[in-house]
Amino acid sequence: MTSPSPAQSPLPVAASATVPNQGFAVHIVGAAAFAHLLNDMIQAVLPAVYPMFKSEFQLSFGQIGVIALVYQITASLLQPWIGMYTDKRPLPYLLPCGMIATCIGIAMMALAGSYPMLLVAAAVVGVGSATFHPEASRVARMASGGRFGTAQSTFQVGGNTGSAIGPLLAAAVVIPYGQRSIAWFMLAAALAVGVLFLLTGWTIRHGQAKMSSLARNTGVGLARGKVVQAIAVIAVLMFAKFVYIASFTNYFTFYLIERFHLSVQQSQMYLFIFLASIALGTFIGGPVGDRIGRKAVIWISFLGVAPFALALPYANQMGTAVLAVAIGLVMSSAFAALVVYAQEAVPGRVGMVSGLMFGLMFGIGGLGAAGLGKLADVHGIVWIYHFTSYLPLLGLATAFLPRTRAR
Repeated sequence: MTSPSPAQSPLPVAASATVPNQGFAVHIVGAAAFAHLLNDMIQAVLPAVYPMFKSEFQLSFGQIGVIALVYQITASLLQPWIGMYTDKRPLPYLLPCGMIATCIGIAMMALAGSYPMLLVAAAVVGVGSATFHPEASRVARMASGGRFGTAQSTFQVGGNTGSAIGPLLAAAVVIPYGQRSIAWFMLAAALAVGVLFLLTGWTIRHGQAKMSSLARNTGVGLARGKVVQAIAVIAVLMFAKFVYIASFTNYFTFYLIERFHLSVQQSQMYLFIFLASIALGTFIGGPVGDRIGRKAVIWISFLGVAPFALALPYANQMGTAVLAVAIGLVMSSAFAALVVYAQEAVPGRVGMVSGLMFGLMFGIGGLGAAGLGKLADVHGIVWIYHFTSYLPLLGLATAFLPRTRAR
């Protein structure tokens, strides 16, 4: 179901009265977060098994980057369009259908016998992601009771937790037993389909009345010129954030193996620590943004992480673990703030804005992974972490974000 646009008149008071509790619906936000955990846990299997694919299919870093690019570009191109379409024509059953597509992609990945088949499987998983994120984010906002930052960060921390668990499960299940064992993650997809059918039922019964009751809490939005300015600044911030994070999610294991001579399983533990810190930082960032404002959280997130990022390439093994935790905690706090800021800047377009933000995340991450892979082939994987350490300084662009106004 959709948020009413400025041109739409809100539902009558009687419609809202059919919903017994207009506050923060913990069970719905929690279910959306749990589905996000399962979705992103499945998707995290892909980068976690890159070392296995690199060995089995004799791939270069550049080819690994293309796999990431195909997956993330597929997701990024579809998400804003899906969100824009469902803002006008709700498709509540799109949520479970998207997860079914993810399940099919996982099966294809488990059975792929060639590099082109890996690319097709990555694209199908990307389609599933494209349908999940904008629609599930909309459900979390419906159930927020006006605490938009808290709901968004709770939803997002589910995904971050799944992204952290995924590499651990890949190290325990896939790496020892081979490519076919990826099929076990189809069980998680089946569980997620069941949860999403329950969320879809709640959305059909209560969603529109919830969004109507929240309409008065939305900002008045920005003028068209300011919206363009805000999107340009957000694009710069997202570039800095997700290219830097792509260097960890896609290549951190390779960096640890080469620099400190760790095994694949040991390097996956370090990746888990980093991803777990991202989950915790995301959870903290939303409620803090509700209290002190979105721009303040964005400032802290980018400029606060810069010293840790600059120090990382020179740290020893223990120092690398400590700095990775600090980087994950501080930098991850910005995403929920960026999403809610964009929703406040363009009220009434929740699906489109959520799709655009998640699409930017996947698209920038995919392009960043591909570009970093090509650079790693030329300069080496250690050089990449010297290069990306300067990206958080682009957070200075936050100064150009227009101020959103409360209604």
